[in-house]
Amino acid sequence: MPLIPEEPQIHESAQGPRATPASGRVAPTPRPVPGPRPAAPPRPGRPGPARPVPAQRAAHAAVKPGPSAPAATPQIQLIPASVEGALDAAEEAVDLLLESGRAPGDVLVITTGQSHPWADHELSFGEAAYWAQHDAGDDVFYADASATDRAAPRPVVVVAVNGGTDAVTAQSLPKALGRARTLLIVCGDPQTINSVLGAGV
Repeated sequence: MPLIPEEPQIHESAQGPRATPASGRVAPTPRPVPGPRPAAPPRPGRPGPARPVPAQRAAHAAVKPGPSAPAATPQIQLIPASVEGALDAAEEAVDLLLESGRAPGDVLVITTGQSHPWADHELSFGEAAYWAQHDAGDDVFYADASATDRAAPRPVVVVAVNGGTDAVTAQSLPKALGRARTLLIVCGDPQTINSVLGAGV
């Protein structure tokens, strides 16, 4: 008796060619488009709105990252500013540093006169909390000249000569230079700074 061939059965595992869903493919990561950068957003804990950097000031305060090879003596840069404008000049220098790729924790700002508003605000929570932020080293740290000895070295130190006596300035600048690993930026009146140091910066 001849066998009758059975009809072929379609098994569930054989469903024909599969189309790979589009969602299964990994989309390439979009690359940044070169062009003008927006103004830097305000850093956490920094009071006040972000200030745009004026083009005229940017020409004077063009800050470049330090050399890749470690230098024995940090590079020194002087940004001319009045006593009243020294703190603003220091802020602009910090903004340019951050925009050029410096990490916030790389920067220490020292004031010779009135304290920076950020320092006053943070000190209102107590010295322990203030210095804990310094020790964390993950943001720009603002200190009064009297606290320079306690501050740890950082790659960049910015000094705002925004008042104080000549003696305070004379003590602050060498200490700040000792704290700077690659770059010291001094914002103030060049004649005052040079007369205090007894030499051109």
